[in-house]
Formats: sequence, structure tokens, C-alpha cells
Amino acid sequence: MGYYVNVEENVNVFVEDIGQGKPVVFIHGWPLSHKMYEYQFNALPAYGYRCIGIDLRGFGKSDRPFDDYSYDRMADDIRAVVDALSLENFALVGFSMGGPICIRYMTRHQGHQANKLVLLGAAAPSFTQRENYPYGSTKEEVDTLIHGMYRDRPKTLAEFGTQFFESNVSEPFKEWFTGLNLEASGHGTIRALEALRDEDLRGELADIQAKTYIFHGKKDQICPFEFATIMHDHIPNSQLIPFEESGHGLFYDELEYFNTKLVEVLLVD
Repeated sequence: MGYYVNVEENVNVFVEDIGQGKPVVFIHGWPLSHKMYEYQFNALPAYGYRCIGIDLRGFGKSDRPFDDYSYDRMADDIRAVVDALSLENFALVGFSMGGPICIRYMTRHQGHQANKLVLLGAAAPSFTQRENYPYGSTKEEVDTLIHGMYRDRPKTLAEFGTQFFESNVSEPFKEWFTGLNLEASGHGTIRALEALRDEDLRGELADIQAKTYIFHGKKDQICPFEFATIMHDHIPNSQLIPFEESGHGLFYDELEYFNTKLVEVLLVD
């Protein structure tokens, strides 16, 4: 079942709601949509989980305002959906850019109704290199990516996608996955990439109170594994679960293992 939730005046976000049971809220990465979780939504309802996939503003089927793609704004959008659906004791799952947005939700809203956080190849605590933080992309590299979005978004995203998976995904799968990227608005893709470049969550990791599970590919070329070790070191009550044969797309690189581990952590009280 799919529907829209109003998150602020004149802005609605699309929600896919599948299955019954314990709620799990899924936040996608840049510049994808909830559809990236197809192979999780196919499996989890059979284990008694209600899968709630949110298309962030500007992405997928959600509305596409021109401005404000900050982590604060998108965390507030998640809060609006949680309240609209009266969710309680839900697990919050975030991939890539969705990871830091989920972290911001947990700190900005004090983990409102969420009892568990699952970070998947998260672009956190900072996607870009900073003083005393020599990890990830440089700001100049992200600026080059942004420039490519203005000139030839399909080509730029196709080139970016070559770094995504370590497994030998089929050509039809690659085409489908690239198509998910192109469903996003051009301006939302750019504004969210600016947020990825500029936001820094290092100072708030210690404020996360919920149990946190960090899934991360050891071969990740987009969000290096150092991200995961830093998060694990600074998030209280966190567990690091490495995926030895995965790149950034760990949800598909080791699909069966990924789904098995996800169900395991969701079962933990």
C-alpha cells in the first residue's frame, strides 16, 4: 500500500507500507528511493515485519521543493511520518545518505519512538574529509560531482554507479538501479549532495541512546570502512557487523547474508 503524508505546508512525501507486525522504517540513500529495498521488502514481511519505506523529499514519488534538503529538514520529515502513522517501538534503518539522516533523527528528536537504529554503509559521521578526519571524498571531488549534475546528470550518475557493487550484478539490474537514481529531481539530487558535502555529525554520535547496528562493506569505495569503525567507537551500545565481500551496495552484494543478519538484529529486544 502506498500513500502520501504531509510533512509541511505544500510538501508531501510518499510512503510504501508493506506487511504487518513490528514496524521497520527504511530510509534510502542518495539519489535513490524506497525501491532500493525491494529485496528486503520481498522477505521481511514473512518474518512478521511491517516495512515502511519513505521517499525523501525530492526523491522517488515525493514532492520536490526547490530548497531545504538539510539533514534537519529530512529528519523532521521522518518525524512527521512517524507521528502521522502513530508508530511506536520501531526500528530505523538508513542506507548511505539515509544513515546520517537517521542519526540526525535520533539526536534531534531524541530517538522519538525508535528503539533501534541500523546503519547500512552510512555516509557518516562526515562524507567529506575535514581537519583530523582524512576519510571519504574531498570537498573538491564532491563539487566536481555536483558540476556533473548540472551538465549531464545521467552520465554522471552512471559513472558514479560503477563504484557501487562488488558482486557481478546483471546488466538489467544495473539499468534498473540507475533508473532509480534518475527518478529523483535534478535540484533535489544537487541540494542533497550539498548536504552530504557540508554536514558533520561527529559531535553528536555519543548522543544516540538506542541500540545501534552498523552494517558496512569492507570493500566500500564510496563510504570507506573507516566510517564504520569511527561510528562504532563513538556510538554507545553499538555493534559493528562487517560484510567482507561487499562494496557500498551491501544490501545486494551479499543479499542472503544481509537479509539474515538484518532479521537477526531486528529480533533483538
